[in-house]
Amino acid sequence: MKWKPRKKSSGDVIDIRGAESSGGGRSGGISLPGGAIGGIGGTAGVVIALVIVGIQVFGGGQVAGFDVGQVLGSGATPPGAENPEPLPPDQDPQREFFEFSEYVFEDTQATWQSSFDADGEDYDGAELVVYDDRVSTGGCGNASSAVGPFYCPADSRVYLDLTFYEDMERQLGGGGDFAWAYVIAHEMGHHVQNVLGTNDRVANLEQDDPDNANELSVRTELQADCYAGVWAATVFAEGDLESGDLDEAFDTAEAIGDDRLQEQAGGSVNPDSFTHGTSEQRREWFERGYSSGDPSDCDTFSPDSV
Repeated sequence: MKWKPRKKSSGDVIDIRGAESSGGGRSGGISLPGGAIGGIGGTAGVVIALVIVGIQVFGGGQVAGFDVGQVLGSGATPPGAENPEPLPPDQDPQREFFEFSEYVFEDTQATWQSSFDADGEDYDGAELVVYDDRVSTGGCGNASSAVGPFYCPADSRVYLDLTFYEDMERQLGGGGDFAWAYVIAHEMGHHVQNVLGTNDRVANLEQDDPDNANELSVRTELQADCYAGVWAATVFAEGDLESGDLDEAFDTAEAIGDDRLQEQAGGSVNPDSFTHGTSEQRREWFERGYSSGDPSDCDTFSPDSV
């Protein structure tokens, strides 16, 4: 994917990797594919696989993941995003990857701002919080990097630990810069759902029919995949896609299908337990959004759509 660092940030990106926190040091360096990638501490592959890309419970705004107290001990408080202490660029071993993530986030944000403007609708922008190891959100509780990238509807923020790219590449085979861009665009898809009121409607449906919660979760996640595809279509239209970019996104979408993850975990495939959709479904809906470039084609909630 063709890109270059922005000369001036929009102010919607909050870097708290320089915040003080107890327990654990900073992760090693990471660069875009083609450069050396530093190592981080191992996390159980199954946990990473099952929580990757946009897990949340919409009603209470609680992010699925570990309770930081279980990881750090009682009374421990992870850093939050209210008092950011960004790393000086010349001291940042993840500088290139941070700037790429910032670029993708802001480009996705601009895409959705333009889409809403064209429809005469108001768009309330998201923020991106880049953290290291663990974080305290503004309404979704505490989380460690083990939960993977996630979106918190309560504070309209996407949360990224940049070292998760390494886990995605090693555990799932989902490497490449556009694979990471797909992950960010998927989380921004959840923000679009939040702005449109989809999250609230899903929460009400889950409350009325809890037995249908898994299917609703699948439909929600597939729609976010489709929205990610809509953004990818704008990247293509701008001439910024490179050879192999779409394959990276497709491979990652398939790698995180519920069926593939259950197979990798060594268990039987249980469709009743799916929360994100099959590999085929995830690729299909990303490709649908990419092919049309039209968010209205991302209706995963009609009865026969999934």
